[in-house]
Amino acid sequence: MKKFINIKIGILLLTISLISCNDNLNIEPEQYLSTEVVISNSENLSKVLNNAYNDARSSSSYGGSIAIASELIADDGDLWWNGTYVDPGEFIEKAMLSDNGFVESIWMNGYDIINQANIILGNSSAYVDEDEKQTAEAEAKFLRAMVYFDLARLFSKPYTNGIQNTQLGVPLVFTAVLDPKNIDYPTRNTLEEVYTQVITDLTDAYDLLPSSNGVYATKYSAAALLARVYLQMGDYTNARDMADEVINNSGASLTNTFSGAFNNDENSEEDLLAWQVTSQDASSNYLNLFFAGSDFGGRSGNPDIDVEDQHYDIYDDSNDQRANFFYEAKYWCTTKWQYQFGNIPFIRLAEMYLIRAESNFRLTTTVGDTPVNDINKLRSRSTASTFGTVDLDIILMERKRELSFEGFALFDAKRLGNNIGTISYDANQLVLPIPLRETDANTNLEQNPGY
Repeated sequence: MKKFINIKIGILLLTISLISCNDNLNIEPEQYLSTEVVISNSENLSKVLNNAYNDARSSSSYGGSIAIASELIADDGDLWWNGTYVDPGEFIEKAMLSDNGFVESIWMNGYDIINQANIILGNSSAYVDEDEKQTAEAEAKFLRAMVYFDLARLFSKPYTNGIQNTQLGVPLVFTAVLDPKNIDYPTRNTLEEVYTQVITDLTDAYDLLPSSNGVYATKYSAAALLARVYLQMGDYTNARDMADEVINNSGASLTNTFSGAFNNDENSEEDLLAWQVTSQDASSNYLNLFFAGSDFGGRSGNPDIDVEDQHYDIYDDSNDQRANFFYEAKYWCTTKWQYQFGNIPFIRLAEMYLIRAESNFRLTTTVGDTPVNDINKLRSRSTASTFGTVDLDIILMERKRELSFEGFALFDAKRLGNNIGTISYDANQLVLPIPLRETDANTNLEQNPGY
């Protein structure tokens, strides 16, 4: 199966000049591509787009750092950090500093992806084929929305449904930076403005993306991400309807077993989008590096992140495959991230059943199916006993059983108003600091409270 290719386009390369005697020789190496060539050639623009996917799956973003930050910051005894890296240790202690290297990488890589998306959108007239142009624009909007959504969830206070969210979000940037001498110093937009832009971009992506697009984003990837965004906003009607659209029309299906959804060389039938990993770039998978023991690609003999006894209390049935989806490497590890070279699931169909179940329950509707039937689909797949009825607590616990260690913990705590131990869900400690590097370079960026 086609994988994302690791290609870097030299958009801002300096011309090499050699001086010999009285002659000035301007030599352009074969790998040199001027800015003008890149933005005027559809083939090269497609490589920029491909590289945006490559950056998205890197360890700095969806290859691990975002999910690890979410899981460790929201942890209240399910996990333990055994590693020697200082930065993840700050996450689990809820004591991040503004010079945290993981935080800086999340921010910088996120805006690198956004910039590449803006390059595509600002120069898509270079595409001759209208269908190719439309798909490229839609993929760029999908990637831009995805990054803005998660930057907002990490660097801002929780979104509050029904209230104008005037608290600070992140800067919205729409103009591509092609020359480092010509850069802007933006201020932070409001959280409301960020979410509005995310919805706009994803809606456009949903309308314009094809139903099938290889390993790249499709209209159903966009619909699924919209369902996730709407759920975070507390817009349960739209969350329900988007999840229902994906369940009914995407062609995706639950894997036969819970284990079948993870550690795959190729996308499973459950994946609505997965980040591609090969043996040449497996180091981009921080989820494996920090969650696994060394026998399975982890950084050390003992896992840097181990699963504590408290976590096992959430499983109500010993026959549930999820209750036994662990292995021992001195400490206990989740089997979700056991394969060093496996693809990284980003949006699974199981999440759509959970979103539809929760939204239907909150709305007292049965669009697509009843909440109890949707929950029982997941429990049956995991060989757990099924329920006769469900309430909101059961649905949310089922969500935790299904999605643990996949990067949902902090974002669910914020949207549900769940405190982390004695720390309030909307505390400054649960919001990442704007990186010191950025506030030093751009005095227009207002730092988050507490930093």
